[in-house]
Amino acid sequence: MALRNIVVEGDPLLRKVSRPVDQINDRIIKLLDDMADTMYYENRGIGIAAPQVGVLRRIFVIDIGDEHGKLEFINPEITYREGSQVFCEGCLSVPGKTADVERPAKIRVKALNRKGEEFELEAEELLAVCICHEYDHLEGILYIDKAIDGVINEVES
Repeated sequence: MALRNIVVEGDPLLRKVSRPVDQINDRIIKLLDDMADTMYYENRGIGIAAPQVGVLRRIFVIDIGDEHGKLEFINPEITYREGSQVFCEGCLSVPGKTADVERPAKIRVKALNRKGEEFELEAEELLAVCICHEYDHLEGILYIDKAIDGVINEVES
């Protein structure tokens, strides 16, 4: 198990667009494993994107605790969006804050898994929110940029 440091708001790296993964090799597999360890064991998050651990690659990992379990996305592309929903979001890179954010109610995403196999997934509710949130990290966007009416809440620790 290897934990990585979380890059936090204010670091310019979080505002950069991530590069695609050209080849899935041992370094990419190690990155996926480290990201999951960091998400689960250090921070108890439900999603983490590579820029949050200082790597500008189009990769994220999600586990919302449902039947899908841990999902790994390499070079994801959201191919369909439908409807609207509002969720209160937080982020490992924006500690101590939450905000209501409007996201699509339903999405379809395609990506590669760790074996380089393409897959497609339809998502709704929390899974759709989480995928969109992590996808935004790959574009250099934070959820606080999309806070409804610009309202960001401080969370008591």
